Amino acid sequence: MSEEHSQIIIRTTDKVAEVSYFCELCGGDTTFLGWLDPERRSSYENCKNILLTAEEQGFNNILLPSSYIIGQDPFVFAGAIAPQTKKMNLLVAMRCGEYHPPMMARAIASLDHILEGRLTVNIINSDLPGWKEDGEYRYKRCDETIQILKQAWNNDTIDIDGEVYKMKIPSGPSKPYQQNGGPLLYFGGTSESAREVCAKHCDVFLTWPEPEASIIATMKDLSQRAEKYNRKIDFGLRVHVIVRETEAEARAYAKHIMSKFNEKEGLELKHRSLDSNSLGVLRQDEFRKQADSDGYIEPLLWGEIGKARSGCGAAIVGSAEQVIEKLNRYIDIGIRSFVLSGYPLKEEAEIFGRLVLPHLPNVKLSELQGRTPKEKPVTPLTTGALK
Repeated sequence: MSEEHSQIIIRTTDKVAEVSYFCELCGGDTTFLGWLDPERRSSYENCKNILLTAEEQGFNNILLPSSYIIGQDPFVFAGAIAPQTKKMNLLVAMRCGEYHPPMMARAIASLDHILEGRLTVNIINSDLPGWKEDGEYRYKRCDETIQILKQAWNNDTIDIDGEVYKMKIPSGPSKPYQQNGGPLLYFGGTSESAREVCAKHCDVFLTWPEPEASIIATMKDLSQRAEKYNRKIDFGLRVHVIVRETEAEARAYAKHIMSKFNEKEGLELKHRSLDSNSLGVLRQDEFRKQADSDGYIEPLLWGEIGKARSGCGAAIVGSAEQVIEKLNRYIDIGIRSFVLSGYPLKEEAEIFGRLVLPHLPNVKLSELQGRTPKEKPVTPLTTGALK
């Protein structure tokens, strides 16, 4: 890492990255932005095809998102697809407050055994569907939920006397397949409370696409927060990608997928999401106002996607060489995880897999950090004591 970024302290110091993909469980797979595609529903069959294609291409992880939109529940889908996978990790979104934490810990442990240690968890802390809660309360619940998960996976007892949860129960039913801390926890959020929870408890902080200077500032801030807790974390970037043989082809395709965009209908689709008014989305909206006439926030970073969808609102657009250079630039800064996607998902996974993926230092963070054991571990669900 250059001297320019010396204030960014990361857990994984090798210049590598976990290159992951995105499985659209939430109704957004489409050939044109701002348009619901009836041929690409978030059905089990379509989502299965996206995921297995990503695995075949060599992606090492895949995000299974959560939202109250027509589509697939991430844990139900993960349980169904897990036996059909062979190599790829599953990054399953878990929204705090939806499940009683000890039962959530048990569900995660069960799924981790089915996957033989190929599970990672994306902690979500947005409002529950149809239910607005005080933000401070939500983050207390989130903090205590993560404490319970970690106690369940690593201690003999779940013992917490918090403001939201109070319990003392055995942890035996919740022992995961992974060791040395259990499944890695990925987390994203712009607010002070979100950053503090991630710095205190989580393993990978995910950020949405913003100008490079803004990403660097966020990474410095999170590094300093984690240092207060004597911790180091890694950083990830959730971003779309449009890659072609030439830059002209990539930019032409970007215009193509916006060719049916209608502003009114696009906003309606965007605001279906639970996070459409989150601080992170609003930040991306502000950066998009600074874009050039073609919608580029900075070279190769195209922000028009944020007009039609919530969450991740920009794409890296360029030739294979440009995209490889851009991703390696992020790795130089300290990014150690990418969660990528394109429109439509299956076809763009194949293009990226052919043009870019073989040229990246692609790893699994769960293996690098000693979470996924090389031999079958001793747990109550393998050969351990049944107590």
